Amino acid sequence: MDATISIFDQNRPPEHSAHGEVPHHLAIILDGNRRWARAQKLADVSEGHRIGFDKIPDVLSWCEDLGIRVVTLWMLSTDNVRNRPSKELAALYEIDENVVRRLVDGKRFKLNPIGSLKLLPDRLATVLRDAAQKTRDVSGMLVNLAIAYGGREDLLEAIQSVIADVVASGDIEITEELLTARLSTAGQPNPDLIIRTSGECRTSGFMLWQAALSELYFCDCHWPDFTRTHLLQAVQAYSVRDRRFGC
Repeated sequence: MDATISIFDQNRPPEHSAHGEVPHHLAIILDGNRRWARAQKLADVSEGHRIGFDKIPDVLSWCEDLGIRVVTLWMLSTDNVRNRPSKELAALYEIDENVVRRLVDGKRFKLNPIGSLKLLPDRLATVLRDAAQKTRDVSGMLVNLAIAYGGREDLLEAIQSVIADVVASGDIEITEELLTARLSTAGQPNPDLIIRTSGECRTSGFMLWQAALSELYFCDCHWPDFTRTHLLQAVQAYSVRDRRFGC
């Protein structure tokens, strides 16, 4: 534990901070990898992603130590897939594949890919499907790998699924619960806290439906510079907020 940020009372269970509970579901937008690479004057901006994503297993371990039960990592958006140069995307796909394989080999986390796998190369899509299959019986923390993910696409696909059932049966009442059950995170709690690195103060459509009542925390550092202290600061800020849920 970092001595300067000791937010946890050592006499309490790990899922409680000095002021309140840690988030049950933490989502992180891993932003700023290219800007970090440019600031380091690296010729290949993909090195920012490589260095940043190399720390994912460590970050998940920090989350596990805090008693967090579900973590979602937004690693690649649908906008990235559609708009980035093909050479850069090829490098990103390789980086994603490598980190997913590392997580599978670690056998510590239950991996759940969320996103439009149809937008990805067959090899990466297969790696993601295999990761879910190989870790389905792991009892550890649930980790959503948001690769080729967009909140609009997630919501649109859920709506289309509901409409298809309504057309087929003609007697389905459309409810919040029904729509929630068609999202990529069906059966999971909504994120309590969303962290975005790089200093950008927006969610970029991340988990549009699920994040309606999430607490937001914007961290100035780029993702490759994200440390355990940054995580603890975010969780500490969350723990003292008064979540009223519209009441």
